[in-house]
Amino acid sequence: MAIEIKAPTFPESVADGTVATWHKKPGDAVKRDELIVDIETDKVVLEVLATADGVLGAIVKNEGDTVLSDEVLGSIGEGGAAAAPAAAAAPAAAAAPAEVGEDDPVAAPAARKLAEENGINIASVAGTGKGGRVTKEDVVAAVTAKKAAPAAAPAKAAAPAAAAPVFAAGDRVEKRVPMTRVRATVAKRLVEAQSNMAMLTTFNEVDMTEVMALRSKYKDLFEKSHNGVRLGFMSFFVKAATEALKRFPAVNASIDGADIVYHGYADVGVAVSSDRGLVVPVLRNAELMSLAEIEGGIATFGKKARDGKLSMDEMTGGTFTITNGGTFGSMMSTPIVNPPQAAILGMHNILQRPMAINGQVVIRPMMYLALSYDHRLIDGKEAVTFLVTIKNLLEDPARLLLDI
Repeated sequence: MAIEIKAPTFPESVADGTVATWHKKPGDAVKRDELIVDIETDKVVLEVLATADGVLGAIVKNEGDTVLSDEVLGSIGEGGAAAAPAAAAAPAAAAAPAEVGEDDPVAAPAARKLAEENGINIASVAGTGKGGRVTKEDVVAAVTAKKAAPAAAPAKAAAPAAAAPVFAAGDRVEKRVPMTRVRATVAKRLVEAQSNMAMLTTFNEVDMTEVMALRSKYKDLFEKSHNGVRLGFMSFFVKAATEALKRFPAVNASIDGADIVYHGYADVGVAVSSDRGLVVPVLRNAELMSLAEIEGGIATFGKKARDGKLSMDEMTGGTFTITNGGTFGSMMSTPIVNPPQAAILGMHNILQRPMAINGQVVIRPMMYLALSYDHRLIDGKEAVTFLVTIKNLLEDPARLLLDI
């Protein structure tokens, strides 16, 4: 009896998905919990795993097809005529390992054991021994090939996002590639944000001397005390932002129809770069987190983003966002608000600049800050004062500890 392979149940905020990659072909043997197909949504790539052992049957939804929540993608059969010979041989070989002797024409015991330890289907290994017998050296070669294969897999998954071609000088050619689902969604949301809200941006600059001195003094002790978590600048900005959000609740609010929704918590989205583009996972209740918890959370998000392992829940929601263009060398920019949020904070590059301090010209590490906000909800005075509050907290980090 065939078992249906279904798309995941999408949350209400996700209407549908796109079949990104099939990792198996019809007739291939599959094992329970083995990755079969990737589904790309507006936010993340979801992995669909096999629910039983068997053989992949007909594929209903091909790569590039749009799928709905719980829609059938294909099926897994129990075997029989549709099964590949290799798939049929594997269970038989595994069922009676004790009966295999030294003179077994298929594989020597040492080769069979090594194959089992490394998840290699012994029937798929070409034997070079007497009478086609699979030797231990044959399995070693298969294991080496298997280990090399995953290294190529991320390149295939990331190809749509890195599809910009490289042309030789003088080439008068064009290449047309489909826009990835994530890129298309980002484009749509950015246009909607500018069309549906009265968005303005206010700027300020912050002297990073005290934060940099604090980080330089304690970064080694911090990393040792918090199990390898490194102290960066983002945690200071998240802490300063959550404190400012407490004082200016309108910046942490959102508009829902004719209502203003004030949030009694700060779920801060932190923009993270990945091969698929910029993603914004969310630190839940960031106002309750320590610097170490914030840095640890951001590091985890960064690794998951690079590996394509961010979950839907980690990408959903958020009441305020922070983006750091400074990591790419940006000196100043106007970030676009992520609806239904009301504001976004943009960090930029830290540059040594001459500043007038107490009548003297001194060199200080300075960063421009940008706050884009929805003017329908936030007045100019609130926006400017909110950004000044973040500036003051960062220029005197002790305020973050003393809550003043």
